[in-house]
Amino acid sequence: MTTKLDKPLRRELEIDDRAYTLTIDADGLRLVEKGRRIGQALKWRDLVSGDAALAAGLAASLQAAGEGR
Repeated sequence: MTTKLDKPLRRELEIDDRAYTLTIDADGLRLVEKGRRIGQALKWRDLVSGDAALAAGLAASLQAAGEGR
């Protein structure tokens, strides 16, 4: 039996010696560096529809284009 996700679940994790907070809620998930307000967010709807992969590919291509300048 599974438990309904009716309130946010927060966990701390460390990536490359930096602390992050991962928040999982009914809308999706959010990863934010500790002490910051802006981070990466992913909605469940985008993940299921495939839009998340499209958005990640677009962001990567835009970043690569910006580095070529």
